Amino acid sequence: MEVGLITLVQEQNHPAPSGHPENSLRLKKALEYVEKSDIARKVINFIPGEVDASCILGIHTREYIDEVKATSAEGGGYLDGDTYVRPGTFKAAWETASAAIGAADAIMRGKFGRVFLAGRPPGHHAEKHHGMGFCVINNIAVAAESLVVNHRLKRIAIVDWDVHHGNGTQHSFYERSDVFFVSLHRYPFYPGSGAGAERGSGNGEGYTLNVPLPVRTGAERYLEEFHNKVIPALEKYRPEFILISCGFDAHFDDPLGGMEMTEEAFGDMTGQLVALSDKYCEGRILSVFEGGYDPVSNGLCLYNHLKELQAGK
Repeated sequence: MEVGLITLVQEQNHPAPSGHPENSLRLKKALEYVEKSDIARKVINFIPGEVDASCILGIHTREYIDEVKATSAEGGGYLDGDTYVRPGTFKAAWETASAAIGAADAIMRGKFGRVFLAGRPPGHHAEKHHGMGFCVINNIAVAAESLVVNHRLKRIAIVDWDVHHGNGTQHSFYERSDVFFVSLHRYPFYPGSGAGAERGSGNGEGYTLNVPLPVRTGAERYLEEFHNKVIPALEKYRPEFILISCGFDAHFDDPLGGMEMTEEAFGDMTGQLVALSDKYCEGRILSVFEGGYDPVSNGLCLYNHLKELQAGK
């Protein structure tokens, strides 16, 4: 299967302050590795057309979006202690979130079965009212909202395997049953959320699944938890579309993660989701880049991830 690839490294619009781990090289070098690999011919670059980006305001308040826009226009600043804004950050964040909508649309129209959005800034920590944890607009949540609003889907699964819990995504859908949020992450760790007891509330009770893992968890434990907890829960939910918050910072070479995952294990988890997507949702998967701060291991993980996305029906 050909996999669509949207590349929005945002090197010019969202350059990192000196020494900041969330920088363009972490994605640029990973893409260069894939481009030189044996799978490159089945990765098809494309640019989504114009989209209705109003779903961004279904996830974030107008006041917050205006704040980011104003901070960019004023020359930049910080949304919190480590989430920077440059003069071009609003443009970069809006463009990446809009691309997430466009990617979901392309899959629903049958242009691609699966798409990887290689974009910055990342998104899964961004809350309704504020950005945090390097994240500005919650790209994966925006894509899910667009699938509900624009395509009338009723069962969307988000699988987040970034080493940090996707607090913003969880909170976006915590009281809803049309989006099932699943997260495997180091715990306790930043941002402090993601305990196993957090399962949703109201209409969303039971539609959040957190799988907290201790520091230095390796591939064997990750795959055991994924196979025994995540896959059965998704089988029961029978998703119409699968979204992946794809962080590679649980890899053993990542400087921030403190876990011991391997690139092959990321491929294994991807393969399990591909098989499930073929069974329940016509193979539809959109994967969106999140964390991962070692360019070399990011390349290895991305290679294994894309190779498995190319498999299946």
